[in-house]
Amino acid sequence: MINEIKNKIKDWLGSIIILPVVVYLILSIGKFHFIDYLNLLIHEGGHGIFKIFGGFIYTLGGTLMQLIIPSMFIVYYFVNKKKFLAQIFLVWLGENLINISIYIKDARTKQLPLLGGNKVYHDWNYLLSKINLLEYDQLIGDIVIIFAIISFLIALLVPIFLKNEKPVNLNLDL
Repeated sequence: MINEIKNKIKDWLGSIIILPVVVYLILSIGKFHFIDYLNLLIHEGGHGIFKIFGGFIYTLGGTLMQLIIPSMFIVYYFVNKKKFLAQIFLVWLGENLINISIYIKDARTKQLPLLGGNKVYHDWNYLLSKINLLEYDQLIGDIVIIFAIISFLIALLVPIFLKNEKPVNLNLDL
């Protein structure tokens, strides 16, 4: 009986560890976090990578990259049955989705400071204007927040999806 309880705790330890982080991220929606520096670099790099596809995709490229990078890690760690690492990257994806939702919700008011100041345009103002959805920026931003919360919930429930975790190998021999 004791071993069974220990195994259950071990199975859910990652969820126990990330729960306070998830709660904090949800309660602090709209605040800048340290990880947002990395997210900003990835966002700006995405513009450069997607530039070859034209103006719309170039503009969307920053947001796409914020979704692609953590998603690649999520898929990799799910396939390799690394529970805790999959959970970490699901939380990062959720944090990026919150970040993206704030940017979307700023599309009409354009109050957020942008890199480049007044010389650059607001990605989501441009994107939503192009597809005639600018007036729905608040609704679209709220939907993206719902996806962030779904990402957090999946992160907490990973032990249900990944039963037999492979041990994490921290061998750093190069």
